[in-house]
Amino acid sequence: MHVSPLAPFQSVTTLAIQYQHGEYEPLHSHVCSQLIHTLSGVVEVRTQLGVWMVPPGRGVWLPAGIEHSLRFIGEVRARTLFVDPLARADLSAQCQVVQISALLCELIFVSLSIPPDYSSGGRDERIMELLLDELRLLPELPLHLPEPKESQLLEICQQIRNALSSHWELEDVASKLGISGRTLSRRFQRETGLRFSDWVRRAKLLAGLQALAAGTSVLDVALALGYDSPSAFSAMFKRALGVSPSDYFSLELPLPAFHPKN
Repeated sequence: MHVSPLAPFQSVTTLAIQYQHGEYEPLHSHVCSQLIHTLSGVVEVRTQLGVWMVPPGRGVWLPAGIEHSLRFIGEVRARTLFVDPLARADLSAQCQVVQISALLCELIFVSLSIPPDYSSGGRDERIMELLLDELRLLPELPLHLPEPKESQLLEICQQIRNALSSHWELEDVASKLGISGRTLSRRFQRETGLRFSDWVRRAKLLAGLQALAAGTSVLDVALALGYDSPSAFSAMFKRALGVSPSDYFSLELPLPAFHPKN
């Protein structure tokens, strides 16, 4: 188990981290909650409940005690926050990929220079308190691929992930299982919280994010995922993330507008 670098009197510790493509952190957990805010590259987070994919400029929230592994795609630069789970009563208890606001980005940047023994009542404390307030307001993004617990559905999901270029239709899969499409749909919704078609689409989106982060062209990604054309893949990508894949990884993250005094 990894132990978070929080002294007893600290609510938050912020670290700047960097990983090379293909690096991996095996299954571990922390006594503190954790926010990983990516600046470049993609971070894949795995738990028993599924997979979360964290693109540049976004973050992933990991509650205290959750066992997780990390895989890094592309050159990953990130900031990680270890947060006392008692620092705020209403911090999320669920793993989730989250949007990072411009204000929170600024606060994280400034917190890197705040010493752990900062004085109470001053500017440093106010910054850290505001940072904690912002952590309560993180908007969730649809970049989680939930894992079913039912063994039959889990096997189907694994087959889908291994052959994303195939056309996966609910009725065809149900027929192979010897059940009706309605029964499969109901079981899938109960186990994952997603419709079958939405799960397949999200699996393709997350795989596409990984491939794009590793430098694969949009054309090659689209064909590998079974799309008839790059424009069809781009349309799905834009509906999910609000920007085309050709633009997504070329977007420059906003730099902090102010710098802390030493």
